[in-house]
Amino acid sequence: MPGYYVLQKNPAAAQYYHFVLRADNHETILTSENYVTKQGAQTGIASCQSNSPYESRYERRVSIASQPYFVLKALNNQIIGTSQMYSSSTARDNGIASCKANGPTTRIIDMTA
Repeated sequence: MPGYYVLQKNPAAAQYYHFVLRADNHETILTSENYVTKQGAQTGIASCQSNSPYESRYERRVSIASQPYFVLKALNNQIIGTSQMYSSSTARDNGIASCKANGPTTRIIDMTA
């Protein structure tokens, strides 16, 4: 079974909406920025679906605490989403492979209603 997106709303935040890409084992692969509107978050999902298969859209980074992670960028170089922190570069690269495999999914669970 492919992964899926979860569209969520956080009324306590200034910008309510965001999405999470999860693998079929329910582990979080990528978390989006916050969006003012639901439509903005849906557009972000569409951008993730179209950009995630391409290696050139991934930027490998290391946090201040020396933990590897990655960001997925759109063609215009804007960040679509950020991964979790990983224990190693190999684990991060496995996360990128999972994002490539699961990102194009059209399965979306809308938790905003």
